[in-house]
Amino acid sequence: MLSRAELSRAGVIFVALLLTVWTTGTVAREFRAADTQAENYPTVQALHYMGALIAERTGGRHEIKVFHSRQLGEERETIEQTRAGAIDLNRTNVALIGNFVPAMNVLAMPFLFRSIEHMQKALDGPVGSEILNSFEPYGFVGLAFYDSGARSIYNGLRPVRNVADLKGLRIRVQQSELMSQMIRSLGAEPVELPYGQVLTGLANHLIDGAENNWPSFVTTDHYKYAGHYTLTAHTMSPEVLVISLKAWQSLSAEEQTIFREAAQRSSHFMREKWRDLEEQSQRKAEAAGVTIIREIDRRPFEDAMAPIYANTARDPSAAALIERIRKVE
Repeated sequence: MLSRAELSRAGVIFVALLLTVWTTGTVAREFRAADTQAENYPTVQALHYMGALIAERTGGRHEIKVFHSRQLGEERETIEQTRAGAIDLNRTNVALIGNFVPAMNVLAMPFLFRSIEHMQKALDGPVGSEILNSFEPYGFVGLAFYDSGARSIYNGLRPVRNVADLKGLRIRVQQSELMSQMIRSLGAEPVELPYGQVLTGLANHLIDGAENNWPSFVTTDHYKYAGHYTLTAHTMSPEVLVISLKAWQSLSAEEQTIFREAAQRSSHFMREKWRDLEEQSQRKAEAAGVTIIREIDRRPFEDAMAPIYANTARDPSAAALIERIRKVE
């Protein structure tokens, strides 16, 4: 049996909970957020920052607990869990969530954005807002975009200076048909692997290389097994932060505004952290002796994507979105 003191404490907690429900219409809770990156990665830091903002704005009523380093599974698994409502918030790359939300495939299109600045201007404006607002029919609510830099190709066999140099290389790609098509169009062999298996694949020569941004190349130790990094900058697909529709609908209108504003502020926070890490990662790779191929003729790489764009153009909504993004100055 509970002691009188324990009963008293339980009563205080119960009354506090009732007051929370009475004044806000919602129960205080802890929201689970998933991220496959390490604890000190900019996206993980941004989620912690967002959590602090929400705790402050709600008087501690709502908190975010961040599960980093694939604690809740690989990205494909966490996306499915988020859609089902088992995970509340999820930071994921657009290429993977594109398997569920069609508009995301457009943002993952190779050579779509002219520069990081072009991407940010497009996503910070009406185009980005409309995309984030398109998630609900698929079980998510889009909150904000995070940067992911430019993805480039790296491998451990030989320098890649042109499309011909890619022929026959086994290149890891995300579990995305679009990314597989891209690598196949360049003459290499795509190997779809979860992010957490890439290092083992490189170390055991199950794959010859992969494609990713500077921080991911270095923080995962991929650079130790893939000493040739070619600045193809073939995609600048961002990350996206989503909340499950189930979790979103549990919030009051006021709380939804708090969550959305906190997410947007965390996006700007993340960009600052990202720029610093990108510079540090590049310097570390150079110091380790990685061969960096900076000067390539990008036109043949872009031309190889023509069949992908032709296929995507069959969808009028995708074609219109591509056109709107390209017109952003």
